Amino acid sequence: MDESKNTNKYIILMIIAMLFWGFAWTAGKVAAEHSNAQVAAFWRYAISFITILPVIWYLKTPLKTDRVGYMYMVAAGVLTSLFNYLFFAGLSHGQAGYGGTMVTSLAPIITYILSILFLGITVSFRQLGALFIGILGALILLRVPLDGFAFLNVESSYFLGCAIVWALVTVIAQKASKRAHLMFHTVVVFGITAFINMLFALPHHPFDFEAYDETFWITIFLIGLIPGTFSTALYFVSAGKVGAHRTGVYMFIVPVGAIVSSWVVYGEALEISTLIGCLLAFAAVILFNMKNSSKALE
Repeated sequence: MDESKNTNKYIILMIIAMLFWGFAWTAGKVAAEHSNAQVAAFWRYAISFITILPVIWYLKTPLKTDRVGYMYMVAAGVLTSLFNYLFFAGLSHGQAGYGGTMVTSLAPIITYILSILFLGITVSFRQLGALFIGILGALILLRVPLDGFAFLNVESSYFLGCAIVWALVTVIAQKASKRAHLMFHTVVVFGITAFINMLFALPHHPFDFEAYDETFWITIFLIGLIPGTFSTALYFVSAGKVGAHRTGVYMFIVPVGAIVSSWVVYGEALEISTLIGCLLAFAAVILFNMKNSSKALE
């Protein structure tokens, strides 16, 4: 009974972490509107890097890896800096609810495909069926049945790029988890990401604090602290208790936070195609991770 209550506690923490990640999409749009993609991208991860250091100390995270582990960290940092820019650039052009739903729905499907192609993951016929459902959901999310290849516009292209880049980051994290504690991996990636984004932000004077208004500073601080540090720590701590094979399912709580917060702040409506595509992608992740096959991807 105590173990069940303990597990339920971590499930609740996981849900909270996912909701905050969803809220970050709407908050990110607010920050982008009050600055630019380069400055917002830099400060988001700079704040996350600084505020996650005490968490690393409190959790007594082992700070060790090997040369290959550091190579994974550098690669993940470079890709995360690209994701970070695409995140804010996409939000400056498109809707927060649509972006949050599209990226978090497509990224797991792309991750599975990349894992099969490059990690040598063996899949069953059931998992192939799950991938087919996921791809169908992705096509609907991209509105291909309705608009053809019109998704290759500014708004959707940024978000599609986010999904692809994040899938690559996830695959690298899967490899890196065998060589370093994922919290240590994360803090190094945060630092590398902040540094790279700073280089691109310098022409926009990111350290001129009077150049940007109060709304930007409050919003970007909250994004860096709560979805960045707080939710990341909750995610890794809870994932260890809930089970790695179940964490992919919880990612589909992120669109709920994105859709609800974007509706409250911007009055964005949820399109039927977005809902259907998200549900199909959700079903694909559940089907792929069902444990009746010993070769299921975890």
